[in-house]
Amino acid sequence: MKSRILVVDDEASIREFMEIFLKKEGYEVALAEDGAKAKDMLAKRTFDMVISDLQMPNMTGMELLKYARESYPETVFVMMTAFGTLENAVEAMKVGAYDYLTKPCKIDEVRLVISNALRTRNLEFENRSLKKELVKEYSFQNVVGNSEAMHAIFDLIKRVSAAPTNVLITGESGTGKEVVAKAIHFNGALKDRPFITVNCGAIPENLMESEMFGHKKGSFTGAIADKTGLFEAADGGTLFLDEVGELPLSIQVKLLRAIQERMIRRVGATDDSKVDVRIIAATNRNLEEMVTKGTFRQDLYYRLNVINIRTPSLRERRDDIPLLANHFLKKYNDKLSKHIGGISAEAMEILKKYDYPGNVRELENLIERTVALEGGATILPESLPPIVNTPTGRKMASSHEIEIGDDGVDLDKVLGQIEKELMIKAIHSAGGIKKRAAKLLHISFRSMRYRIEKYNLGVVGDDELDGDE
Repeated sequence: MKSRILVVDDEASIREFMEIFLKKEGYEVALAEDGAKAKDMLAKRTFDMVISDLQMPNMTGMELLKYARESYPETVFVMMTAFGTLENAVEAMKVGAYDYLTKPCKIDEVRLVISNALRTRNLEFENRSLKKELVKEYSFQNVVGNSEAMHAIFDLIKRVSAAPTNVLITGESGTGKEVVAKAIHFNGALKDRPFITVNCGAIPENLMESEMFGHKKGSFTGAIADKTGLFEAADGGTLFLDEVGELPLSIQVKLLRAIQERMIRRVGATDDSKVDVRIIAATNRNLEEMVTKGTFRQDLYYRLNVINIRTPSLRERRDDIPLLANHFLKKYNDKLSKHIGGISAEAMEILKKYDYPGNVRELENLIERTVALEGGATILPESLPPIVNTPTGRKMASSHEIEIGDDGVDLDKVLGQIEKELMIKAIHSAGGIKKRAAKLLHISFRSMRYRIEKYNLGVVGDDELDGDE
């Protein structure tokens, strides 16, 4: 679409010159002889830009600028002025004009100023649109769930969003802790401010301080330039500390100081910088138990745990499984260009009975995989992975319960069944985390992955969960 520009000037020659030039440049042009006429035109049509003279009868350019900034903030404004009134042009930029042109106008200058102004306007418009989409995506109404447990979460999100209080979100892996954190941010007063996420378990300890607080050039080997830390990047907004239980004690001390004093010091710096950051932390570990063991500072725990939100496991909200399954079905139908009409009643019953050690994340992964592989119009029981159909609560057979008849027994088959049952139980006990399950079974991680593939248990322990402890 052509950008639409309104030229406002009481001199007919200027209007004629700008009209000819701008049309040649490919713009759609409208003309007004004074500010009052321009005001009427702005009310009737949408303009991307206004180019206005400063001195005009009936309504000055400054008055028009103030009106346009208040009523049409997405319209970019450029002021034209004679050389002797440059101070007024600078004042116009303070009020909200993007730039100014000096009469008599030079063609190259006009072309450059308009091009830059429209580019800036379009970028700002895109940024506002992206923020609106984020607010819409993470509106608490879009946190899927209709169970009593989720209604309690929605209520907390609404109340917590209204105040910049620190929040600690606890719950098993895959229960949607980050989704809740974003819902709190994007539904509150800070929604237009930064939301910065840091995975505390993914940053090596020797780099953690630099990542969190930044560093000065030359402060250590490899520090070739000043670096802004995550606290400074989140200034005025929210810093989401995911898996906060993984923080080493040395960083916990510095984090406590940053929260208490709202001050940080870059590595290698001699002075402090003021920051205003809301902290939302999340963990799947028991921080109270870690405090008792001395692996997590008690004072930091109290600073983070001003308000606690516990995200329920999917086993605690089974009524939400059909709602979530259909939500993910629609999502991956759209993403994978599929047209699967629904999930059969029999398949839904199977989904509802499964325990989901990986919680909502596992259900989403399961539906994505099923949609990707499904060739029919409906998801049927046979469409689901074998792990979902395994009766995990079934008592495991033991050697003294197995009778050896005249035909004998298939030892490899019996041992395989026992091994598979143990694998499933370990994965459940480990919350779907393969590394933790391998430790429970006293086998290597490589051996664990081999057995997962052998028994087709891939849904439970996806690669994305490998290090999620």
